[in-house]
Amino acid sequence: MRIGIYQDLRDPERWSRGWEYVYGAALERARQAEDVGLDSVWCSEHHFFEDGYLPQPLTWAAALAARTDRVAIGTAIVIAPLHKPLEIAEQAAVVDQLSGGRLHLGLGAGYVPREFRAFEVDLGRRFETTERNVVETKRLLDERVVRPPSLRQPMPIWFGGFGPRGARFAGREGLGLLALDSRRLAGYREGLEEGGRDPASGAMAGLATMIVSEDPERAWARLRPHLDHQRASYQRAATEGSEGPITGLFRTMPGDDNPDRFRSSGPVMVPPKFDAVEPAEAVRRLREWLGEMPVSEVYFWDSVGGMPDDMVEEHIRLLANVRHELRDLAHPDPDLALLRRGSR
Repeated sequence: MRIGIYQDLRDPERWSRGWEYVYGAALERARQAEDVGLDSVWCSEHHFFEDGYLPQPLTWAAALAARTDRVAIGTAIVIAPLHKPLEIAEQAAVVDQLSGGRLHLGLGAGYVPREFRAFEVDLGRRFETTERNVVETKRLLDERVVRPPSLRQPMPIWFGGFGPRGARFAGREGLGLLALDSRRLAGYREGLEEGGRDPASGAMAGLATMIVSEDPERAWARLRPHLDHQRASYQRAATEGSEGPITGLFRTMPGDDNPDRFRSSGPVMVPPKFDAVEPAEAVRRLREWLGEMPVSEVYFWDSVGGMPDDMVEEHIRLLANVRHELRDLAHPDPDLALLRRGSR
């Protein structure tokens, strides 16, 4: 089982330390992750967040490529409908060359109304636009249309498909599935078969919402305000300018005034669930949660909403212990080579 970290590079006003510090510290954390033996560093994309959530993941991926030597570098995700496929493919190929062939290109649909308005893209047709842009990006890379081409042929491409449509699309197009959700496995495998691939050839990866600590209760007490900030920012982004009720992760729920309302004993650890746990407990939950799925990789937020540096450093150090304890778990080809070779 490959274990990595996930970066969003926030600098909330309440705990602000300035952008030079935030970006420099994040690069150092990527290097720390590599030094302790972790496998990957992932990043994401959002626009106009007050705390400066990373808006350009492939730019950041280039910086990670220059600062690290071994870890895989992933995007989870680039919001595909907001960008031209040629733009995505060219940037991805440059990062792949810079990194020595370490890029994992994750693409997805997005959901924030103001982002779609700013990029003049129809939010209501985002799934259609996403699928079209992903197919074209894949073609541009696979057929070596862009110059320079990606170093690896084919480049590993993942799709953030949290719903049934996205899971089936990922399988049909021969993509890895960025969703740690057993409910999506059947649809993903159906899509693989539709695309002329072995249904058992798929690979899944995604986020586990845990912070690892030697003192989980103290860590949880310190984490809570940062977690509250993070969730509130997502809720504001999702609801601004929307019409009708908000469902899923961003809805208001009974007990929202309880500071421990999102703390979960697992084993499934996805938003809005979260917890601070010892390494052994992280291993137990991951084994129980992921054991039946073809999971090649799990990544964890390195820092939640500007949380203190000592917590971040301990978390990354202890994730190396988690990785060691999961070394016996077989996983699919992390580079998706078998999956992509099976394409028609």
